[in-house]
Amino acid sequence: MNIQVMSHSKVVQAAPEAVYALVADVTKWPVIFEPSVLVRHLHRGPNEERFRLWATVNGEVNNWTSRRVLDAAQRRITFEQERNQAPIASMGGSWSFHEIVPGTTKVRLDHHFTVVDGTDSDLVADAVDRNSETELAALARIAELGHRIDDVIHTFEDSVRLDISAAELYDFVYHSERWPEHVPHVSRIELTEDDDAVQLMEMDTVTAGGIPHTTKSVRICSHRERIDYKQLLPPAMLFGHSGAWEFADAPDGAVVTARHTVAINPAVAREILGAETDLADAREYLTEALSTNSRNTLLCAVRYFQTRKSPA
Repeated sequence: MNIQVMSHSKVVQAAPEAVYALVADVTKWPVIFEPSVLVRHLHRGPNEERFRLWATVNGEVNNWTSRRVLDAAQRRITFEQERNQAPIASMGGSWSFHEIVPGTTKVRLDHHFTVVDGTDSDLVADAVDRNSETELAALARIAELGHRIDDVIHTFEDSVRLDISAAELYDFVYHSERWPEHVPHVSRIELTEDDDAVQLMEMDTVTAGGIPHTTKSVRICSHRERIDYKQLLPPAMLFGHSGAWEFADAPDGAVVTARHTVAINPAVAREILGAETDLADAREYLTEALSTNSRNTLLCAVRYFQTRKSPA
């Protein structure tokens, strides 16, 4: 097999340690990098890790297992895919971060790969090229905001105990095509699913302020225990939004945890919420708005199943 080698780079107006930290924490990738949908760690040590990554490639959601070695002192991260999906036979590479002058970093992203027999390697090269350019641009966008990462990227969750089973709640969230009839803030859903329980969902909603908007999401459905998702078309205030529903049986019902991670666009937050809005205000607003939507969806699920169980 012929090994293909590609290299991409970008100058970022931020300190190298800040840019390195964004790449080093893969749990933040779904709200930073457009192609990344979901990351699940299989092992996590101080300087090395293994994880399964779902990402869009040429318009389709693929997944693979990767291992990485992180060298914070040298500001270098190497990666190798352990399990690939055709047409990729092998894939690896590295990230490196070099200070040009204080506050300015040259980021380099290198790839090497092979393809399965009979595959046009140019198709894979085109995908690597597009994804690399997109990732570097997204990395610069977040790093150059000049804010602490934890102020921009915000994770929060709610756990709710409800008096129906975890299986029933999972069923309601999984079958989101029912939502327009039972969830007041949802007016339209288009839902498709592939053989790997990966759903593509387009949804029209109306905010509490009466503002309509359309979102597109990828959802990864797992063993009737959790549904992870990423919005491909997030609200204007967000660079990215990902989350998960987790379902567990409990005495007299179930506990459902709704988790959200958002990357906030500070400029748009000020446009929408007012010129004096800071990131703390935006985090508070988003936490309340998204948590309320999640809780309301779950309460709609309870009403849906209670109605079905009620005698005619």
